[in-house]
Amino acid sequence: MNSLLAGATSSGHPAGPDDETPEKALPKPRSQGQLVLRKFLHHKLAMGSLGVLVLLVLAVVLLPLFWPYSHEETVGGFLPPSAEHPLGTTQVGKDMVAQVLRGTQYSLAIALTVSVLATLVGVVFGALAGYLRGTTDSAVSRLTDLFLIVPQIAAAAILVKVFSGSWYVVALVLASFAWMQIARITRAETMSLSQREFIEAARAAGAGTGRIIFKHLVPNMVGSITVNATLAVAQAVLAEAALSFIGLGVQLPDTSLGRIIEENYAQLYERPALFWGPFLVLVLISLTINFIGDGLRDAFDPRQRRMKA
Repeated sequence: MNSLLAGATSSGHPAGPDDETPEKALPKPRSQGQLVLRKFLHHKLAMGSLGVLVLLVLAVVLLPLFWPYSHEETVGGFLPPSAEHPLGTTQVGKDMVAQVLRGTQYSLAIALTVSVLATLVGVVFGALAGYLRGTTDSAVSRLTDLFLIVPQIAAAAILVKVFSGSWYVVALVLASFAWMQIARITRAETMSLSQREFIEAARAAGAGTGRIIFKHLVPNMVGSITVNATLAVAQAVLAEAALSFIGLGVQLPDTSLGRIIEENYAQLYERPALFWGPFLVLVLISLTINFIGDGLRDAFDPRQRRMKA
């Protein structure tokens, strides 16, 4: 009995149900951003894809500084793959590795431009339509429906042909047909969030429409905006490649992966390295960005409690 009493009082006070854990021993609650980052870092496929994409971007930016051949230099037509020219040379004698590096630079520049512009337009239109409703909602919805029923590739091909095929023209044309889905998602989320108490409190405090949208609504939609902006990059890469493959995309002196693939499609069987080199880089970019988008979607989803591989 004495030993039990001694054990109960060994901490300096009797043990009982009223004991409380010291505050320092309690783990600090994680913020929403920390939870999202933790879930994303545990998504193995997304993290692996992010690593591959970062390495690819670094190679595209840094390797041309050290590669012995430029994208404009000619050395001999249709040289086979070798240590000097790992992918061989084109019909006019340009090193294919240098061509792929240059084409990837333009393709990524177009894709990022499209993603940024489409996200900005889609978020602004969608948030205005979802918050103001009424006439504004009807006008934005009809405009969105109009752009959705237009055959995008055909319209983009015509516009690129009319306004020349510089890479920034291609980016602007593709962006004009890429904002609709982002606008519809943003509109739906805005209509849901605008009924919450914190929005009612902001209205009662005298906040204007612009402040409510960009200070309160948009920050609460950052998850879906980030995911859709990421996926828009992959969609833009493929859309640009499709246009360039049919000869209605990027024109000389600019280039892109789609244009390089189109130029070397006839060599698919006789000199496959000229076709498969740029094609595999294009597929790699699209796959990695889509996997990163999947990881971000899982990380921002509050219903997703379990870490996916």
